[in-house]
Amino acid sequence: MKHYLATHKLALVIVLAMAASTVAGAAALLTPGAGVLSAAVKARAHFIDRTDIRIKVKDSLTPVINAPNAADTVVQEIVIAPGGHTGWHSHPGPVVVLIKSGTMSFYDGDDPTCTVKTYNAGEAFIDRGQGHTHIARNEGASNLELWATYFDVPPSATNNFRIDMPAPGNCPF
Repeated sequence: MKHYLATHKLALVIVLAMAASTVAGAAALLTPGAGVLSAAVKARAHFIDRTDIRIKVKDSLTPVINAPNAADTVVQEIVIAPGGHTGWHSHPGPVVVLIKSGTMSFYDGDDPTCTVKTYNAGEAFIDRGQGHTHIARNEGASNLELWATYFDVPPSATNNFRIDMPAPGNCPF
């Protein structure tokens, strides 16, 4: 019986060690940002009334972005130095992004050719979120300042509007 218990304890230790190394290995694959000078949350609020958000982007591969019964909304100001980037990430829900200054190079994790889409000061776009992996890079010579409004963020006091992701493998960075 002692041998049986010792064997099962050893097996349990091995399984737990493997699980821990798998989690640590997965975390090591995440790509946090670099050169982010600030990422201040300017406001966070919860919808009081049931709110369904539907966004239709014409000429998009995603015809309708739907966030039924959206929870929190977060507004964030992000400043990225030249050569900096956000790291590969996603969001729980759709995001409206406004470029205040500088130029943003946007790479889509679903694009097999890793073609850059460039946004300049005064331009805005919709990121569909909901698992869409992407990276924003400042490939210009001056700071990039953007404002993001995140919709359908789970209620919480934490910064759960950004989900770090591993590089998808379609881009060299």
